Amino acid sequence: MTKKTRKNKKSSATAKKRGSSLWRKIWSLTWKLAIVGAAVVSFYAIYLDQIIAQKFEGQKWHLPAQVFSRSMALYPGAAINHPQLMAELKLLGYRKVANPRQVGEFSASSTRIELWRRPFLHPEGNQAEQRVMISFDSEGVSSVTRMSDKRELAVFHLEPVLLDRIVAGDGEDRLFVPSPEIPSIIIDALILVEDRSFYDHFGVNPLAIARAAMVNITAGRTVQGGSTLTQQLAKNFFLSSERSIVRKVREALMALIIDFRYSKDEILEAYLNEVYMGQDKSRGVHGMGLASQFYFGRPVGELTVSQQAFLVAVIKGPSYYNPWRYPERSQERRDLVLRILMENDKLTVAQYKAAAESPIGLRSAKKSVHQKLPAFFAVVKQELRDRYGDSLLQQSGVKVYTTLDPMAQEAAEKAVTSTMALLNKRAKNIQVGMVVTDKYSGGIAAMVGDKVPGYEGFNRAVEIRRPIGSLIKPFVYASALNQSDKFTLATPVEDKPITLKNEQGKTWSPKNFDKKFSGQVPLLTAFKDSMNVPTVNVGLAVGVSNVASTLQKSGWADDISPYPSMLLGAVNGSPLMVAQVYQTVADGGRYRKLTSITAVLDSQNQALDVSRAAGSQAINPATDYLIQYAMNQVVRNGTAKRLGAAFPGVRLAGKTGTSNDSRDSWFAGFDERNVAAIWVGQDDNSKTGLYGSSGAMAVYQAFLQQRPPLSLRMIPVNGVINGYFDRTTGAAKQGNCDNIIGLPALDSSYRPAKNCGESLSWWQKLVGN
Repeated sequence: MTKKTRKNKKSSATAKKRGSSLWRKIWSLTWKLAIVGAAVVSFYAIYLDQIIAQKFEGQKWHLPAQVFSRSMALYPGAAINHPQLMAELKLLGYRKVANPRQVGEFSASSTRIELWRRPFLHPEGNQAEQRVMISFDSEGVSSVTRMSDKRELAVFHLEPVLLDRIVAGDGEDRLFVPSPEIPSIIIDALILVEDRSFYDHFGVNPLAIARAAMVNITAGRTVQGGSTLTQQLAKNFFLSSERSIVRKVREALMALIIDFRYSKDEILEAYLNEVYMGQDKSRGVHGMGLASQFYFGRPVGELTVSQQAFLVAVIKGPSYYNPWRYPERSQERRDLVLRILMENDKLTVAQYKAAAESPIGLRSAKKSVHQKLPAFFAVVKQELRDRYGDSLLQQSGVKVYTTLDPMAQEAAEKAVTSTMALLNKRAKNIQVGMVVTDKYSGGIAAMVGDKVPGYEGFNRAVEIRRPIGSLIKPFVYASALNQSDKFTLATPVEDKPITLKNEQGKTWSPKNFDKKFSGQVPLLTAFKDSMNVPTVNVGLAVGVSNVASTLQKSGWADDISPYPSMLLGAVNGSPLMVAQVYQTVADGGRYRKLTSITAVLDSQNQALDVSRAAGSQAINPATDYLIQYAMNQVVRNGTAKRLGAAFPGVRLAGKTGTSNDSRDSWFAGFDERNVAAIWVGQDDNSKTGLYGSSGAMAVYQAFLQQRPPLSLRMIPVNGVINGYFDRTTGAAKQGNCDNIIGLPALDSSYRPAKNCGESLSWWQKLVGN
């Protein structure tokens, strides 16, 4: 072997040795980096796992506080007529059919309604689905019979209307629905359309990703996605929508962790309640539960096959497949989902054809899934703050049950809108405030704070303070009639010019509206014709302080200056304050503080404590009956007789009111169901040229046209009898005497003369006649 050869071999060996050493170094570095990488990934996975566990095992979503209307109670004798219940069922999204076969359906004849009620959460506990027959008579509900055993029920509740959800700052709105309550067709369609291997993969489907990549490369654009439902859930829950490799890797890793930690059913339930389904103005519609209400106005469990298929169809692009803007596009997508269901034996051919040929059945685009009730919601929020503090509405899953009657609210809004358009031709820039209460529950049934009911601004139903004018007169006369030994409805009252002087020497000479004087008039006439001078005389006779006390006991919250001018309404108030005291009159003289909330449940559906002030008897029930009678006379042939003429045969109670120079037009009245208080005027307190009968009463009349009134029952209470009085002197008489009038009177002081001879009334004796 030559020297050169030996040198070459040595060089080759050295090179091999160096090469081997390099590979060993590379290998050493590689596995060290792999260990480090694995450790990093492991630690990162542990970090992600903690984030995922915190989300899944804690509060997945901040569920908006739900605000419900009152729950309509049906029972024998309830003041609810057939048309009102029909309207309520329509509002709740019940379907009218020939024969109810499932939940959410009803049938109707002229005197009966057969209803299959939905199950729902009531403040007093869960209410199961129930099939009942409701019968009506001229007074309202006559009976409620359970169909399963023909048992008559003492009380039966309809589910309340979901008025709104108070959405958090993220703008996400949803109604949580457990997966067992989601129809199987939706779940089958979702898996077939979005992720066919959902039950087989481990959160990520490499084959689907590869297939999507090939399709996209061939098309030259993104036309197909490879993400699984689990990946979509990970992205929606934890990640942004940016398109990057890092985000996709993180998404895949999180999907693997989610799939490892949780069952497929848990993942599916989370997806069904998280998925983005559309946009309702500033609110994002998330989840199948809210999407069902948003698109169709009814619970997801009551959707047709066609509607269920549409919900899955719209997932691909809620804006692109917006059914109101692109009906053909959205229907084509729905039909594709239906065809996929048929091809995979989830629908028969007949079911597919029936669903594909049916319309989607959308709710009206004009009808929002949440009510815009700025005036009422302002009162609700204030009451919640007063009861529970500022933090309650920030808690997830709170349920607030209110007193609002959706039908009364709709009638009030229509009445305000139509009437103000007409009145604006007579008096420019006029405004309105209106409060309607439920006579039986003592709750606020409706509220409008602006001539544009949905306007969020100054709430005139609550915040104004304007002279209430003649609306104070029932409390003047209640104070007098309570002194039954001195006053009856027949008592003659002086109607002559008077002048009063105060401590500063200033004089006040009240005048009647027509600037005329009658000498004397019966107390009932003074009341129903809203005469000022007789009212002042009566008020002075019983004492201004007594009148103020009657008003305050009836619920007037503000202080009252006990001056004689107060007797004619020189007392500032709001429609809510007026509604409070007239609610007392309508409720037999019983004062109960008006409320807007009946119950509040926390996220665990546990009722929060509610402390309410005890009610009290503000006006003697027998005296109150006389005031109701007098207010009915106001409508029959007094200052509100146009209202009576508009509803012949219906017994109503009312009182008109006008402040000085026609600056404020007021009306307060009630039927058997609701009390209403209405103010019409200008914000700058200028003259309107409107009186109580031409302004505010017109709004009330329009309200009753939208919500047909129930006639007052006017059942005499204990202590009230039918009395007879001399038309001239007001003296109590026997029923067989001449020149008499029959009027209700308090039994405690009704002492008719034994013969029909002349006798003087208390008032005549007082004035020395």
